[in-house]
Amino acid sequence: MSVLFDGYPRGQAAYDEMVGPDGVRAELASVAAELDDLGIEEVRARAEYLRSVYIDQGVTFDIGGEERPFPLDIVPRVMQAAEFAHIEEGSRQRVRAMEAFLSDIYTEGRCFAEGVVPRHVVATSPHFHRVMAGITMPNGVRVHVAGIDLIRGDDGVYRVLEDNVRCPSGVSYVMTNRRAINSALPEVAGKHRIQPVEDYPSQLLKALRAAAPSGVADPTVVVLTPGVYNSAYFEHALLARMMGVELVEGRDLVAHGGHVSLRTTRGLRPVHVIYRRIDDDFLDPAVFRADSLLGCAGLLNAARAGNVTLANAVGNGVADDKLVYTYMPDLIRFYLGEDPILASVDTWRLEEKEAREEVLDRLHELVVKPVDGSGGKGIVIGPRANAETLEKLRRQILRDARGWIAQPVVQLSTVPTMIEGQLKPRHVDLRPFVVNAGAEGMYVLPGGLTRVALPEGELIVNSSQGGGSKDTWVLTETRPTVTVRRPVEVRPPSVPLSEQIVDRVIRHQHEQQQQSHAARAAQGGESSC
Repeated sequence: MSVLFDGYPRGQAAYDEMVGPDGVRAELASVAAELDDLGIEEVRARAEYLRSVYIDQGVTFDIGGEERPFPLDIVPRVMQAAEFAHIEEGSRQRVRAMEAFLSDIYTEGRCFAEGVVPRHVVATSPHFHRVMAGITMPNGVRVHVAGIDLIRGDDGVYRVLEDNVRCPSGVSYVMTNRRAINSALPEVAGKHRIQPVEDYPSQLLKALRAAAPSGVADPTVVVLTPGVYNSAYFEHALLARMMGVELVEGRDLVAHGGHVSLRTTRGLRPVHVIYRRIDDDFLDPAVFRADSLLGCAGLLNAARAGNVTLANAVGNGVADDKLVYTYMPDLIRFYLGEDPILASVDTWRLEEKEAREEVLDRLHELVVKPVDGSGGKGIVIGPRANAETLEKLRRQILRDARGWIAQPVVQLSTVPTMIEGQLKPRHVDLRPFVVNAGAEGMYVLPGGLTRVALPEGELIVNSSQGGGSKDTWVLTETRPTVTVRRPVEVRPPSVPLSEQIVDRVIRHQHEQQQQSHAARAAQGGESSC
């Protein structure tokens, strides 16, 4: 056990990804050793630097109407290439199955006829929109971007917790986290071959351009945002800038004659692909909520006419409904003829009588979730809930059983995290991002977003619930060669190193050189400057 990890608990109930019962895991020893060389005081100083950088750079997330810096922990989460390859292949499989499922339910309905999924499960989902029936996508892709939430239990096995194929967010923090950690820990990052994440914007733009209506050789792509008050506005603006496309609001668009155009100072400019970051209900007031001021009336008509592509597709939320989640292993077998690569968490469907009766008897032992919830809202963790909360939950389940599922309490894996100047275990999850370009292939962002629950023992890691994040490193045996094809773009500046950290890095390197020279001299070797 290194000095930095002295006092770090071992053999805890949860699976710790860096420290096992016998100390730092062998495959992560090099990362731990580099951190240990810095010393606890230096690591603390650089952790404080990260906090100040995110405030200065405006890397924020809205919590309760207040913009706060998104907490980034100094200790990266590290995994080996082979470990991530399993996650990557399982994520690709899951997206392929969801694509087939979404196409099926809005066209033929084979999964109903074959009895794989009961029709009422889809028909009663709040995210199933009949207006999408019969609408086909130009390149057959409905899920252009997916976020697959994974957790790791006490057995060390990765399991899918839920799927996100509406408007998954968080990828901006993956990129900003990497730049910040590279600046704060240049000695550690520089000595490891880490798979890059900088290619994500070009891969996303490639997928969006591939989704353009047939016959459009040079499509115009825009990012549609609800506006500056949205909790993920930072991400919307960052992605638009890095892709070199326009960031627009609903009032900037006009739908006319089955087409969509962008208002500019030189008149109307045709728009072919809209990467929309607005929920279905607010996207088109002519079809959904008439009081919405966020979208643009006529978008659905233009999509139905095949003149504009909405990414992700409207109605995708059926696939990430938590009740549909329970059928995903069967859907993978039905559409792909394969066994699931990634395991699922055991789940009770509370609309089924026997499951409901069992869960009602065990509410104090289980985690109960609303099927259309997001951001950790509405989740009740039975062992931590009081009698009043459990009784209220019981009434809600009896009133709307279809609206709830139950799962066992899973002790999420932990990773060392800097808390009040000391390394302590904190629970994490992982959201790999999958970009689907159809026939041009899928891209899985190496690592993805690691969210960390900062309070001790907390299992809800969501940013909206006050969680933080970590840079996620996927180590590779050979340094990757990345060919990046980007449009002309304005890239955000790298996070700068403060003068204090530059001085400390130089001083640390000088001390290492002196120690190395002294060691060589003691051994009779020759040293050189």
